[in-house]
Amino acid sequence: MTPRAFRFGTVGSPKSTPKGGTVGGLKRLAELGLDALELGWVRSVRVSEKTAAKIRDTARDLDIALSVHAPYFINLNADDEEWPKSRKRLLDAAFWGWKAGATDIVFHPGSYFGRPAAEVLPKALQRLEEVLQTLDDQGVQVVLRPETMGKSAMLGSLDDVLAMARAFPGRVEPCLDFAHLHARPGDGSMNSYDEWARVLEAYGRALGADALQRLHIHLSGIAYGPKGEKEHLVFADADLDVDAVLRALHDFGARGRILCESPILEDDALFLRHRWDALTGEGGDP
Repeated sequence: MTPRAFRFGTVGSPKSTPKGGTVGGLKRLAELGLDALELGWVRSVRVSEKTAAKIRDTARDLDIALSVHAPYFINLNADDEEWPKSRKRLLDAAFWGWKAGATDIVFHPGSYFGRPAAEVLPKALQRLEEVLQTLDDQGVQVVLRPETMGKSAMLGSLDDVLAMARAFPGRVEPCLDFAHLHARPGDGSMNSYDEWARVLEAYGRALGADALQRLHIHLSGIAYGPKGEKEHLVFADADLDVDAVLRALHDFGARGRILCESPILEDDALFLRHRWDALTGEGGDP
């Protein structure tokens, strides 16, 4: 049996977790044969030292890779009055995620507020540098992952997140949300093997071929309109060509984690793992 190139899991604990919070979610993931969890701290970061240690130790014992989805209300382009609040949310997610054993911190970069990306990026990079310096001072060792966003008004195009990663090698790398990339143009494009191949080519060209060995991916179905993303959908109700995404990843020799954000989290995560195994000959469902 060939080991899988990707770990598969969910953003947030599985819906079928009977009890026990995040620790219970980790145990449920292990029962399902999934091996990655993104802690869904999307509203706020509220975790004690004791709970963080339990999460870290349980994930280690079960061999489940951990990341964090930081609160939604982070904006690298916030005004000077609002920025300290965004900064604290990102720093808290990183600090407590690190305490809990997470290696990667996913966050939404913010909004253009109607300005061109070229005007917004310098401020975003300056603020990322400030956050990284604070994490260095705290001894926190995590990778910050700005996520590709599903609306054209949002900071978070592929070019945006690659620019952030290029500025801070090894410290900042993208979270590739393929559903968001599909929804962002608003016209049904970004849904073919060739288009995904171009994304991966650009990624490798910008960050080096080795960066394709540590991808952090979000994948789900998605509803969209002319302005982009509306909501996440189950794969069965969406037009996203999942196999095209997975074939491109396999053909580029990519590795890493694939986290599902579907409304039926673990069911669609298992679907993804099944499709990966069928397309690649890897793994083999337990």
